[in-house]
Amino acid sequence: MIRESKGTAIASLVLCAFLWSSAGVLIKLVDLHPFAIAGFRSIVGFAVMRVFIRKPRFTFSFDQVMAAVSYSATMILFILANKMTTSANAVLLQYTEPVFIVLLGRYLLPGEKTSPLDWLVIAGVLGGMVLFFFDELDVRANAGNALAVLSGITFALTAIFMRRQKDGRPADSFMLAHLLTFVITLPFIIGGGIPSPVSIGGLALLGVFQMGIPSILYSKGLAGVTAISAALITMLEPVLNPVWVALCIGEYPSPRSIAGGAIILGCVTVRTVIKARQKTNKGGI
Repeated sequence: MIRESKGTAIASLVLCAFLWSSAGVLIKLVDLHPFAIAGFRSIVGFAVMRVFIRKPRFTFSFDQVMAAVSYSATMILFILANKMTTSANAVLLQYTEPVFIVLLGRYLLPGEKTSPLDWLVIAGVLGGMVLFFFDELDVRANAGNALAVLSGITFALTAIFMRRQKDGRPADSFMLAHLLTFVITLPFIIGGGIPSPVSIGGLALLGVFQMGIPSILYSKGLAGVTAISAALITMLEPVLNPVWVALCIGEYPSPRSIAGGAIILGCVTVRTVIKARQKTNKGGI
């Protein structure tokens, strides 16, 4: 993986999270099947990335393919979750990702071990997740919550397999993921008819500003920080996402969802602060 300076990496991830946070509003505005939304967004996102990356390197190595498959699953699952539960629930539950990086990284990333602090954070995050599911009695909403958690697992796998590509570029895996998503969702795109003008505008914004440009920024950021740090820096997204949805659409998270989200974000934030202090002389974030 080509390394970026720490400052550039962090700035890229912050801007990436800001653009990612528009997903909730834009997905709610598009009146299409979730698979069709994912496909349209990915093909536009691929086109945007192609402008910046003239010669993508598709090696089809195990790690590149697994990163692409994981990210494709993340994109589809997240949109499905947004259509079935609130945007706040979808994004906050996806941000259980750092916990799954800890759990899976000990097997997939050489040298990464699980500390007692990690287990405490995992317990806290699981407690926060429970609040989301007890808050919803509706089967469809709880199914959306479950899909959001699954998107957190696949997003964690994405970050892990990106880090494993020592000589690769994360952006190449993202481009491959966009192509894969488009192929998977093509039947829904063809069968979905012509989108309305509002949906077309929403899809264009999703593809360019919510997916294409952030994919470039995230790949640059991931090349300069650890997988867990990248996950934590981009937690700006779940903070802003519900704000935009509340302001633009009037969809508000419930008190239990807010409490659960606060527990999840609080636990992983405390962990990263403590870990950063422990690694002050080793590069930190």
